[in-house]
Amino acid sequence: MEVEFATQTSLPAMFLEQAARLGERPFLGKKSGGVWHALSWRETEARVLALAAGLRALGLAPGDRVMLVAENRPEWAMADLAIMAAGGISVPAYTTNTVADHRHILDNCGARLVIVSTRALAERILPAAAHSDQAPAIIAMEPLALAQSPGVDIHSWEAVLELGRGAEAPIRTIIAGLKRDDTACLIYTSGTGGVPKGVMLSHGAILCNCMGATDVLRELGLENEVFLSFLPLSHAYEHTAGLYFPISIGAEIRYAEGLEHLATNMAEVSPSIMTAVPRLYESMRTRILKGLARVSPLRRRLFMAALDLGTRRIKGERLGLLEILADLVLERLVRHKVRDRFGGKLKAFVSGGAPLPYEVGVFFMALGVRILQGYGQTEAAPVIAVNRPDRNRIETVGPPMLGVEIRIASDGEILVRGEMVMQGYWRDAHSTAQAVDSEGWLHTGDIGEIDPDGALRITDRKKDIIVNSGGDNIAPQRIESFLTLEPEIAQAMVHGDRKPHLVALIVPDPEWRQSMGLADPESEDTLQKTLGRVVDRVNRQLSAIEKIRRFKVIDDPFSVENGMLTPTLKIRRHQIRIIHGESLNQLYEDKSTPQQHPFNEIHDNR
Repeated sequence: MEVEFATQTSLPAMFLEQAARLGERPFLGKKSGGVWHALSWRETEARVLALAAGLRALGLAPGDRVMLVAENRPEWAMADLAIMAAGGISVPAYTTNTVADHRHILDNCGARLVIVSTRALAERILPAAAHSDQAPAIIAMEPLALAQSPGVDIHSWEAVLELGRGAEAPIRTIIAGLKRDDTACLIYTSGTGGVPKGVMLSHGAILCNCMGATDVLRELGLENEVFLSFLPLSHAYEHTAGLYFPISIGAEIRYAEGLEHLATNMAEVSPSIMTAVPRLYESMRTRILKGLARVSPLRRRLFMAALDLGTRRIKGERLGLLEILADLVLERLVRHKVRDRFGGKLKAFVSGGAPLPYEVGVFFMALGVRILQGYGQTEAAPVIAVNRPDRNRIETVGPPMLGVEIRIASDGEILVRGEMVMQGYWRDAHSTAQAVDSEGWLHTGDIGEIDPDGALRITDRKKDIIVNSGGDNIAPQRIESFLTLEPEIAQAMVHGDRKPHLVALIVPDPEWRQSMGLADPESEDTLQKTLGRVVDRVNRQLSAIEKIRRFKVIDDPFSVENGMLTPTLKIRRHQIRIIHGESLNQLYEDKSTPQQHPFNEIHDNR
């Protein structure tokens, strides 16, 4: 049941409107003890209002910031809504953040409270809170069984709910007073210098995105939808597309148990719409193709025939009469069974956060699984453009969504404008002025073109940011600076755009190499192992998505003469990729190359 977007004043007001309509229908579900359980809209509403009143009782004032650190679960959604309902500003934080990351955000946003879920996450929050400029109080969703940190008050989730029960009426008044241009949340994203910046998003920005998504997906028929949420809710993509968009259409949300259980959860939940990043589709494609080795030769031939005919059809090739008939038969024998693997009711996957490889998109489309590729960034709340079901062209990111203006600047940069554009970076007027001009145009840092059909194509990246296949934004300069601070390393270039993890090219320090007797070819293995220990040392200082998985030693230094340095001695990434492209590609294929500690390849940063 869709809301009327033009009349909505805030995200909590939209939620209350839907809760009044949908009452006892299931809303937020999770699996516990092997069984799925769901809270109704009415039950969720009661808990949100009580929690909001409890936050007010703890001293939360309008405009105060509350950090939220938790894995995806019903309490995450309730906490986010309650913070806003109390007049506060929600500050989602990544569960993979280090103590230093948490402390930076706490100090930067001046959080009054922190809501955390588990003991493991609290072990990184408590020291950050204790040493922050203004130690916030902690609200724990689960018993922490930890010693109290000096100067930090800890409250249980249930105690705060109890504190607010019976005092919900004033919360409804606060919600009624919220406006579309009030700040709803701060979502921290890394800038080119690697220092996280808080993106201020208004209620109206997220409502505008929800309106655009509804306009796109309405042609699929939006009724009794079920979402399976697994991308981290601290990511702007899932925050909007996996929480507030489902609320706006009255959908049920189920929270996956984790990536390793995703296939099982999809079969159990039968989601109708699901948002994900390209890395997931790449992994699914790999698993499906590997699985072909375990089926009979006949089933393998049928699968490959369905893939071939579907691919040709998507590419616009004309099929003969017999091929058309065979394609219809394969629809039943192959594609129907593929769709059953995803629960059987999937209307669309929506891909965002990073570019979707063309061959991956075509693979699923050829097998009858619809993928709608989109494009956006946190600063746009976050979706800017997305393919529509009736004209899905996987080689593009589709036309701009309803409420979004796009124009291409003289240098090819994509500029966007609309209510969904951020209010600015928290306490960073300089960066805000660089990102959003006086006419309200957001400078995306991406290069693109609009084709004759009105679809946007991304052709290059203007800013020096790596976007991996999980949708994470990574500043390579920060990692390179850590590497080159080590005495053993003279130069380094980090690589990983559209890839599942980072690799690096490393130029050893010549004096160190000579002093260690590692200058001759016979010492190559020792050199690799020694530098591997150095990279391990650096990785311990980095977050999971910043870690270097593999590296290649380069004998010839980057220089102005060989074109790999600019006259101001900055590395020329494009030129280095041209010269060392084969080595970089091999790092993703050659398992014999030294590998650093593995980490989760689908991550939640942006």
